[in-house]
Amino acid sequence: MQKRLFLIFFSIIFLLIACDDTAPTATPDGGVATAVATETNEPEPTNPPSPTATPDPFETGTNGFPWWNDLVFYEIFVRSFYDTDGDGIGDLNGVIEKLDYLNDGDPTTTDDLGVTGIWLMPITVSPSYHGYDVTDYFQVDPEYGTNEDFLRLMDEAHARGIRVIVDLVLNHTSTQHPWFIESQNPDSEFRDWYIWAEENPGYRGPDGQVVWHNNPSGYYYGVFWSGMPDLNYENPNVTFAMFDAARFWLEDMNVDGFRLDAIKHMIEEGQGQQNTPSTHEWLQEFYRFYKAVEPNALTVGEAWTGTQQVVDYTGDEVDIAFQFFLAEDILNSANAGLASIYADTLREVYDSFPANQYATFITNHDQNRIMSQLDEDEGKVRVAAAILLTTPGVPFIYYGEEIGMTGIKPDEDIRLPMQWDSNSPNVGFTEGTPWRPAAADFPERSVARQIDDPDSLLSLYRDLTHLRNEHEALRVGNWTLVEAGSPRLLTFLRQTENETVLVVINVNRNPVQADDYNLDLALDGEVTAVSLYGLEPNGNPTSGGYVPFDEIPPQSVHILQLAPKG
Repeated sequence: MQKRLFLIFFSIIFLLIACDDTAPTATPDGGVATAVATETNEPEPTNPPSPTATPDPFETGTNGFPWWNDLVFYEIFVRSFYDTDGDGIGDLNGVIEKLDYLNDGDPTTTDDLGVTGIWLMPITVSPSYHGYDVTDYFQVDPEYGTNEDFLRLMDEAHARGIRVIVDLVLNHTSTQHPWFIESQNPDSEFRDWYIWAEENPGYRGPDGQVVWHNNPSGYYYGVFWSGMPDLNYENPNVTFAMFDAARFWLEDMNVDGFRLDAIKHMIEEGQGQQNTPSTHEWLQEFYRFYKAVEPNALTVGEAWTGTQQVVDYTGDEVDIAFQFFLAEDILNSANAGLASIYADTLREVYDSFPANQYATFITNHDQNRIMSQLDEDEGKVRVAAAILLTTPGVPFIYYGEEIGMTGIKPDEDIRLPMQWDSNSPNVGFTEGTPWRPAAADFPERSVARQIDDPDSLLSLYRDLTHLRNEHEALRVGNWTLVEAGSPRLLTFLRQTENETVLVVINVNRNPVQADDYNLDLALDGEVTAVSLYGLEPNGNPTSGGYVPFDEIPPQSVHILQLAPKG
């Protein structure tokens, strides 16, 4: 252990004093990667243009919260977003071209989506379409562009006030990575960069899957599949190499942080294959390292596990982590039309985490799309969107979710080309042949069909995202559940010292009449209710119960600002 800690400490010092004009490469001269920084022909980052939307460099957010609490993120699978060279594969230049759709950088306009953060799924060199089996941690996949293209994307995004985080796959590599190829030689110095056994240990993974995979030189461990061998973080050289990759993307490529894949599987302890003490210890070391490189960098962890276990990863291992169980109950509440399903889960999450320090979402690239899960019922989808964008945490939108894209596994079919228009099977995504055909419903669902319709799903996402950007209570406010007397209503207050907002969501397919609900607000002092979204209130709250609307339409959201009377 002392040797390991010494080597890690030495690696941190080495990386922090590394020259800015050097960059590591995974395959120098076509050979095996090492952890030594070598001279390359990487382009120097250019000075970014002056920001037009958010001149503050995001170090501190509203009311002293971290900058990420002011953001709404948008998850992009680059392969499927927009293709600029006609090869049927999306690329980084395509992301640049569509930035104005996401956020045009002008805070006075409302015709963009309004997102202020982007999460890019893996963009480094990989033999697979999805990119989660990496062969080079330091180069953009040529199908997506070049490192120079990425630097231009960072400049253009930052100029619009958009922060960008990228997937960093720490747990495993591809079997085609030079490290693994070399490790198949039992006498190689790279042998113990992976986990090898002469005989099959015989046990299975945490989900009953095969984790020991046969190879002419023995059995190697891979928790996900045979094409993704797990790295051996008991070897400090592996830590050194991956710290170097993180430093490269933070310092040389200007990213604002990382989404960390599969963090609960980092280090095994015998047959203990998830959430081990060694995993937590390593992530604490990684946290100290990347904060030393860039104190304001964000990490978002993927730990698909229970709330209390997720809490253990946050604060000194990752900054925030995705709340999978909360996402499931957004869907369950919207599907069943019962507010308590979601409210009970949110109460547990809210009470467990430091204020607002968790990531929220509805579905992502590993799950059937929300529109498909909710039986293509747009009313239910609208409820889910309203919950996501008005409740605490840092919200993430999966690309195409805002227009109701459909998709059921296999994975390729939940990552289909973005439906920009409905005129042809190319869906405005490419002038060539899409890498995979678009969803069959593209004639009905696209950006072009919805962008000018004020009642469309896209308009709902756009309106609520802009509203969240404009109102600090929706971004960082405390959350207080309000008893409504109706199982159909999800009602709550979001409050800061400067603002109080009341959110009323009818999650049910039936309306709620005035006689069937009564909001117990328990406010201090008299307030004036001002509509921010949805219906106009009948009057102001009084010392008794509050019934702001004669009828609350089915599957609708209404947001009131409660301003103190002068």
